Amino acid sequence: MRAIGWLRRNPLEAGWAAFAAADLAFMALEPGLFRIPFFLLWISLVVVYGFRPWPRGQTLLVIAGTSAAVTGVVVIDGFEGDELTGKLLAVPLLAVMFAAMAWHARRRAVELEQVEALAEMRASLLERQRQFLADASHELRTPMTIARGHLELLRREQRTAVELDVALDELARMERIVERLLFLARAEQPGFLVLQPIEVEAFLGDVFLRWSGVAERTWRLNVDLAGTLPVDPEALRSALDALLENAVKYTDTGDAVELDAYADGTGGVVIEVSDSGIGIPPEALARIFDRWARADGARTRERGGAGLGLAIVVAVARAHGGRCSVKRLSRGTTFRLHLPVGIAPETASGPAPASEGGMTGVRPELSESGVALE
Repeated sequence: MRAIGWLRRNPLEAGWAAFAAADLAFMALEPGLFRIPFFLLWISLVVVYGFRPWPRGQTLLVIAGTSAAVTGVVVIDGFEGDELTGKLLAVPLLAVMFAAMAWHARRRAVELEQVEALAEMRASLLERQRQFLADASHELRTPMTIARGHLELLRREQRTAVELDVALDELARMERIVERLLFLARAEQPGFLVLQPIEVEAFLGDVFLRWSGVAERTWRLNVDLAGTLPVDPEALRSALDALLENAVKYTDTGDAVELDAYADGTGGVVIEVSDSGIGIPPEALARIFDRWARADGARTRERGGAGLGLAIVVAVARAHGGRCSVKRLSRGTTFRLHLPVGIAPETASGPAPASEGGMTGVRPELSESGVALE
């Protein structure tokens, strides 16, 4: 059954094998006409290989098998003297010539594959650019229409405060969308990251303190790390800003927002942003990290979201060789930013010794007002 299956999948090779067997039989039966089937055998091998190049191992096996079979026929036929020497020398000579031809053909095939891969990459780049323009035009159309409508109303009715405020808010929102779109576009380009060592606790503390005064929430910070991480600080700050903005957006006064960081045990770091807000519907989890994705379109629009924040988090994580994950809680959500940065940060179990930069393992906790608690 396997042989029949191979014949059905490789009819060209099967036909050549039958032709080669017939040629070898003719050479053995008619030694005086040896040259004709001898050269026809090698010519047929070149023709078949030209239609479908074989893998390297199979090519070497066919060359070795053909050479051995022809050499066996020469020896069996009992050629003597110069005739025997000439025929025996012709076999390796033609084998080497065929091997050289096969090598060049294989190299050309590899070069064609590289050209096709480059063409596919460029086509993918053009498609991403097209999608970028389509996404931008789609998402910017609404705030632009709203802003234009209110400005036209202001011009007609000579109003001032309300229409100007709405127009300015929409234009500011449009500006944020453009900035995030440009950030996502840069994230897909080589050289996006500029790595430098950061003090983990100091960096996260700075990000946390900036956000703790933004909204009245129950803010908590837990950093079980000490030492430095080689990351792009601006890109990482953008990702954390997006996660904390998301947490603030979907929580109310008094709800908890927590920023945690700890070693994952494999030389990487996990940064978590958790909240006790309204959470994410189960059906939205599969697409929550897609661009323009919203857990609830109407509610997100009301709260000012454009569906780009989590896409930025994913882009930053991937640029660092990491990933982002989400977990639904009984009340609220936890987002995890995994950064396999190739280091072994110290895990703090209670107060840790000061590092070179003066950091300790103390995990500060902040109240709603953002004041550090001892």
